[in-house]
Amino acid sequence: MNDGTGIERLPLGIRLLHAVRKAPDWPTMTADELAAFRDAENRKRSSRLGRVITGRPAHGVAIRWREVTLPDREVRVREYRPSNEHGGDLPLVLHVHGGGFVGTAVQCDWANSHFAASLPAVVVSVEHRLLAEGTPLSAAVDDGWDVLLHVVRHAADWGVDPARAVVVGESTGGLIAALSAIRAKASGLRLRGQVLVNPATDLTETMFDDPSVTRHADSPTLNMAQLQLFRRLAVPPGTDARALSPLLTEDLGGLAPALVVLPTVDPLADQGRRYAERLLRSGTPARLTEHPGAPHGFLSMPGLVPQAKAARREIAEFLRDRLVESRPAAMKSKKAARR
Repeated sequence: MNDGTGIERLPLGIRLLHAVRKAPDWPTMTADELAAFRDAENRKRSSRLGRVITGRPAHGVAIRWREVTLPDREVRVREYRPSNEHGGDLPLVLHVHGGGFVGTAVQCDWANSHFAASLPAVVVSVEHRLLAEGTPLSAAVDDGWDVLLHVVRHAADWGVDPARAVVVGESTGGLIAALSAIRAKASGLRLRGQVLVNPATDLTETMFDDPSVTRHADSPTLNMAQLQLFRRLAVPPGTDARALSPLLTEDLGGLAPALVVLPTVDPLADQGRRYAERLLRSGTPARLTEHPGAPHGFLSMPGLVPQAKAARREIAEFLRDRLVESRPAAMKSKKAARR
């Protein structure tokens, strides 16, 4: 939507929240200040009051924390499982939340619980390591991939069908999901699909060159200062940013079919568009949908952003086609979904 001048107008709830909320001074934030902000913010997102923004979980779904024991560490995950008994093993949806240096799987309870109930499926959301000094993005990427491999290899313990698995990610989680799909191809793990919601796909210095970054540099849910902090923590000096940038992967052919879901009021929107285009040019089935007027991170804010419901429906339909009906029909690019 726009205000008649061609400028897209954000939902009222986002505008009100932005008006009353004081943003941190991102460029000067110390490591201790970032840790304190992250802990306070994640407590808010996990609170009952936070449900006003993040949405209430679906009925008929059991939600619990579990620990995934890996050879060198433990990773906490949030499991969503339909309460009603279903015959046989259920499909697996491996989900990765967004936020980068802040965020928790709890903020995604609304969408993930509905996916678990409606498909039905077991959704496993990775509480990956958050970016900080000494914890680059590669650590979070490894958490996402290693949990996926663990659950697939121990499918019987999780009650899932390893032949029916997809990855879903939002923002930083979208990047992790995209890299997991690339690793899956290299390792011979066949995924049924990948869903990338407002994903970051380029961590090189060129990430700031997109027109959407300039146009939405002061977006209330993701601004230029946050992006600069994100990149500084994600790829510290000596890190190969290209290796963590799905957009710059040389061969994107033969990957799991993709659904790329974009809000239009988002500095990262052009990254998502370019990635969908590259997937298609490489021969990987991909569909791109856009939600005009929605801001970055909108899927985890259904209480403020009406477009989140339409996005949840289209993701559920894509997952159902890939996991339940198992229709392998080729997909064509779809420029926009205006609902």
